[in-house]
Amino acid sequence: MQKTLSSGQVTVEVHGKNLLIGLNRPEKFNLITAGMLEDYANALQQLEQDGDLWTGVLFAKGHNFCAGADMTSFSADTFGSGDKFTQGYDVDPYDLLATTRRNKPVVCAVQGIVYTAGLELMLACDMVVAADNCTFSQMEPARAVVAGGGGIFRFVQRAGWGNAMRWLLTAGKFDSAEALRIGIVQEVVPVGQQLDRAIALAEEINKVAPLAVRATRKLARKYLLEGEQACIDDSDGIQKTLSHTEDFKEGIQSFFDRRDAEFKGR
Repeated sequence: MQKTLSSGQVTVEVHGKNLLIGLNRPEKFNLITAGMLEDYANALQQLEQDGDLWTGVLFAKGHNFCAGADMTSFSADTFGSGDKFTQGYDVDPYDLLATTRRNKPVVCAVQGIVYTAGLELMLACDMVVAADNCTFSQMEPARAVVAGGGGIFRFVQRAGWGNAMRWLLTAGKFDSAEALRIGIVQEVVPVGQQLDRAIALAEEINKVAPLAVRATRKLARKYLLEGEQACIDDSDGIQKTLSHTEDFKEGIQSFFDRRDAEFKGR
């Protein structure tokens, strides 16, 4: 069942083990307002808290994913104070603040315009399916600001230094084929198919043990933030914890039984 959150511009729908989260301001190119950001954070909190939900899917209604932030909806000092504008949320929608990061994976589907804050929302997800009609840009330097929602470091992480500098420093626009080439999206599909494909990827994730998925994501993030040795140091302890779960026993038993495992997330 689909419901609309308080801003009226973000929808949530439970779809099996997935939570579908839709930006719903198509008449304004899904420009992100402060209310939409709060609603997205609340949707991510629902994903985190509901044990029956294993994966999120972020998408947008209409012809465009998101043209950026609606500056008129934020306070005058939001972007000039130096403070993180994502402070105060139970789960940080840009996945920046260490105490409010999410644990469950989110797949993103994009189409049309994907600019600035919208591109950062995309990059905060774990994998991306793009329609073949996308135009991307992290154009903040053209406005004398920097991408404060994670766009800079995530662009470098995923695309490499040279590719990132090519597009960050010129504030240029590029298409879906280039996004795939440099690695900021994982698949490109014909326009109109991006959400279905994102849901299909989420369903693939949901066939795997969810506690192991979250542990894998945690270790991967540990590597990005703290390096190889920190990831190595934590791996044994995390595996020991997993070995005491019902899903671990089911995974081993299904191997011996030569059947697909039926995981419960506990």
